Amino acid sequence: MTISTIGIIGGGQLGRMLAIAAARLNFRTIILEPQADCPAAQVANAQIAAAYDDPAALAELAERCDVVTYEFENVPVAAAEALQHTVPVYPPAKALEVAQDRLTEKRFLNSCGIRTADFRAVDNQEGLEAALAEFGGKGVLKTCRMGYDGKGQRVFRSTDDSPAGAFEALGSVPLILESFVPFEREVSIIAARSRDGHVSCYDPAENVHRNGILHTSTLPARISESAAATARDSAKKLLDALGYVGVIGIEFFLMSDGTLIANEIAPRVHNSGHWTEAACVVSQFEQHIRAVSGLSLGDPARHSDCVMTNLIGDDIKDVPVWLARKDVLVHLYGKTESRPGRKMGHVTELKKPSQG
Repeated sequence: MTISTIGIIGGGQLGRMLAIAAARLNFRTIILEPQADCPAAQVANAQIAAAYDDPAALAELAERCDVVTYEFENVPVAAAEALQHTVPVYPPAKALEVAQDRLTEKRFLNSCGIRTADFRAVDNQEGLEAALAEFGGKGVLKTCRMGYDGKGQRVFRSTDDSPAGAFEALGSVPLILESFVPFEREVSIIAARSRDGHVSCYDPAENVHRNGILHTSTLPARISESAAATARDSAKKLLDALGYVGVIGIEFFLMSDGTLIANEIAPRVHNSGHWTEAACVVSQFEQHIRAVSGLSLGDPARHSDCVMTNLIGDDIKDVPVWLARKDVLVHLYGKTESRPGRKMGHVTELKKPSQG
């Protein structure tokens, strides 16, 4: 291996799990994160405690690392572009640019031949009311930028839901209204693309959300092989179009006719792929490290059925119960304070493989 040190922008639990995977492959990791003693820094070799767009910090990261990656999609695009002049950055800055704006994201997915819900750009209250009228009074209103785990959204389920004041309530910022999708269930796929363009996909997961936050991911998902093939094909189209290197998460809605509609993408390792560390020989975290460092991708095959459950807020109190169970992998994130809605860890229950 010619690469010895990997820089990771972001110090949360995803960075933590990337650093652990990197250490197993004999790589050193340096975290760029303003919060001292962040979850990732607890297991990495070093931390640069500075803002993600601090010029001096970025220059130091580039100097000390052979390649740089990131653990969340709101890394400033300008920072990634600046780094690319002196050190390889994977996934590329283009992926951040696409994922950070929901309108840009939807348009890019459509340009790749990937189906999404219908959508309209909303720049003012009048535009919102006009778009809602087009969609029969139903739709999901979202901020184009930022917003995650259900934040920055409002759902209109019928004409009884008044849009009055909705534009201002979401900050009077650019919004997107997506048509209401009567889906049967939510699924996602974790895929990876290597530096030489090879694409590898994990099995699709079936996801359940509570209060806008992922609660469980179950394998196998209740979808047809045709739908699974569509998810894999969509992943390859998207990754190739972006010239992507690394792991990506793509969320879909499964419709009643068995077809898929893409919801959103995450240009990083993804919460709905945490099960891979227990049910696959090569986890999504190791796969990402392999991809960005130039190593060959690992086999994404699943050896067990499983259910991954997020530990949110006070769920952390249930850890002793989980630890007492057989065939359960417990992974905690090193966070000292639990708060409502905060991801504190996850558990993955392994089950006997499905028959037939």
